[in-house]
Amino acid sequence: MKTLDDLLGEGVAGRRVLVRSDLNVPLGDDDPETPRQRRITDDGRVRAALPTIRRLAEAGAKVIVTAHLGRPKGAPEEKFSLAPVARRLGELLGANVTLAGTVVGEQAEAAVGGLADGQVALLENVRFDPRETSKSADERAELAAELAALAGPGGAFVSDGFGVVHRKQASVYEVARALPAYAGGLVLAELEVLTTLTGDPQRPYTVVLGGSKVSDKLAVIEALLPKVDRLLVGGGMCFTFLAAQGHDVGGSLLERDMIGTCERLLGEAGGKLVLPVDVVAADAFAADANTRTVAVDGIGEGWLGLDIGPESVREFAAAVANARTIFWNGPMGVFEMAPFAEGTRGVARAIADSAAFSVVGGGDSAAAVRALGLPDDGFSHISTGGGASLEYLEGKELPGVAVLDEGE
Repeated sequence: MKTLDDLLGEGVAGRRVLVRSDLNVPLGDDDPETPRQRRITDDGRVRAALPTIRRLAEAGAKVIVTAHLGRPKGAPEEKFSLAPVARRLGELLGANVTLAGTVVGEQAEAAVGGLADGQVALLENVRFDPRETSKSADERAELAAELAALAGPGGAFVSDGFGVVHRKQASVYEVARALPAYAGGLVLAELEVLTTLTGDPQRPYTVVLGGSKVSDKLAVIEALLPKVDRLLVGGGMCFTFLAAQGHDVGGSLLERDMIGTCERLLGEAGGKLVLPVDVVAADAFAADANTRTVAVDGIGEGWLGLDIGPESVREFAAAVANARTIFWNGPMGVFEMAPFAEGTRGVARAIADSAAFSVVGGGDSAAAVRALGLPDDGFSHISTGGGASLEYLEGKELPGVAVLDEGE
């Protein structure tokens, strides 16, 4: 596939370049400095998008960024506006970033038409247009053609939002057919890391999985089990596995219809699959709930597990300490609440302290690293991929990557 380096080698000064970035950042309450704008709680994805945007701008391109935020239902919703993202992107670039009031149309054309060489415009949330996620390829192609028209004659497309390349969406897939298309630096970096994990990783190879549901991670568990030396399971999903072992998990998160599947996976794992031995239980899902640390067979009626316990952290830490390659996806507990953050903190610290090639995958894991005050440089790579990373590890084709190969 052609890359950003190829595009820069051709020369971009004075040309319009459409960049698909992943700026789907988590938002908190309204920002007191900008009423009616929500506050970005983790700008990691904005920072990850910077290098490609900056390289194009410094080379004299007129940069048009398109991205989504949240899951609007195909129409403008103020709470999903990219306004706070435009402001933060401008702060990090040290230059004004114009926010177009629309995805395409007159306002978008005016914003793009006002760009000088080296300037950046951000189009409004692309999911405000229902054609972006339409099941109709013709409707998606129609929006892609309008996005391509913004780039105009001599325009180009750079795919740099790895978190969306597993989707056939207009700004990801069809637009790569409507313009000369290139892989951005972030996409290339993600592919290099994931190729390492799926190729011949250094061993021992340990995977740490958390998150809420077994059903969300079933395909990746089945794909990874034959390839890894240890698979450590924490988070809410561990309780379905514990139930499959015959434990009473009280009021903990439980997918009853997955118990049989977990029994099968435990049988197939041959000792590779490691579960917690103790948990932090609470009498309510709340930061001020009563808590106690108990063995996994002692949760009790009226209590629910919300984090792995200290002995589990020690066992998980020992497993990652011996690893040469580590992939971590998903928190070990409800880390957003202080009483249930220590499991994630302890495992994350152990990964950061290890000498292994370590990859943090998924938005929740990346957010946990920053929320818990852990240094980004403690890990070899913090992925922005989320679902795209998991689908790659499952062996699925990523449409937004495959389409970039078509132009060769």
